[in-house]
Amino acid sequence: MLTEERASILIVEDDLDVADMLNAYFKVQGYDVRVSNWGEDGVNTCQENPPQLVILDIRLPDIDGYEVARRLRKNRRTQNIPIIFLTEKRARNDRLMGLELGADDYITKPFDVQELRLRVRNALSRSEQGVLTNPVTNLPEGLLVDERLEECLHRKEWSVLLVGLHNLEKFREIYGFVASDDVLRAVSLMINNAVRDVTNSNDFIGHFSPVEFVVITSPEQVDELMERITTRLEQSLDYFYPLKDRGKKDDQHQHLAVAIHLLHADQGPFQNLDDLKAKLDK
Repeated sequence: MLTEERASILIVEDDLDVADMLNAYFKVQGYDVRVSNWGEDGVNTCQENPPQLVILDIRLPDIDGYEVARRLRKNRRTQNIPIIFLTEKRARNDRLMGLELGADDYITKPFDVQELRLRVRNALSRSEQGVLTNPVTNLPEGLLVDERLEECLHRKEWSVLLVGLHNLEKFREIYGFVASDDVLRAVSLMINNAVRDVTNSNDFIGHFSPVEFVVITSPEQVDELMERITTRLEQSLDYFYPLKDRGKKDDQHQHLAVAIHLLHADQGPFQNLDDLKAKLDK
C-alpha cells in the first residue's frame, strides 16, 4: 500500500502564503512535496516527473486549474494522477465542472488542513487500489497477478506461459505511443482468443510486466495453447507496421518479435513467489 512517507504531491497554487503553508505541512507529514505557482509550470512538472497526487488551485495567473486538469487528463503519463481541486469557488456548477474533468475531490477555501490531509490520504489509497489492471489492455497486473501465481505454489499441477513482446520500445520511438498501445491491445486480444478457443474459463491471463503476458493454464492444454499463441502472433506482427515498412527484416534486433517461455509445476520445488517468478523470468 502507498504510505504517506513515500507519496509525492505537487501543489499548484499561486497564493504564496497558502503554497508555503501546504508545502511545510505536508513535508512534516512525510510527503515528498513540490510546488508550482503557475498553471503551465504545473503541467510541465507533472509531465517531466509525474507526482502521485496534485492539489490544484482553480484560480491561477496564467491558465486556470480547469485547463491544467484537461491537459493532465489528455496526457498518457498523467491521465491517472488523482487531482484535488482547492478553490474559493463554491458554486455548484464550478464543482461539477471540476468533477467532469476527472477531479477526485474538491475542497473550498478557507479549509481545514486536517480535512485536506485526510482527503489526500484517501485519494492516494483509492488510486493505489485502482492500479490493479493495465491501463492499455485492462488485463490484471501487479498484486492480482502475484496472487494467482502464489496460488500455484499450493497446487500439484499447473503450467505457466510467459509471452514476451520484444523491441516494443524501439517501435514506440518510431511510430509513437498510440501505435505501440494498439500493438499491446491487439496482442492481448489474440492471447485471449487463443485461450478461449483452446482452454476453459478457469485459465488466467495477466501482465507479468508492461510488455509481457502471463497465462496460467493446465499441463494438458498448454502445448496446444502455446502453439496457437505463437502462430497467431508471428503471423500478425508485421501488420502493425505501415505498408511501406512491412517485411523489412534486415534489422532483426529492432523488429517486433515474440518470445514464449514455459514453466511447469514439476520444474520446482519453488521456495516462494519470488523464486517462482525468477525461474519464470529466465
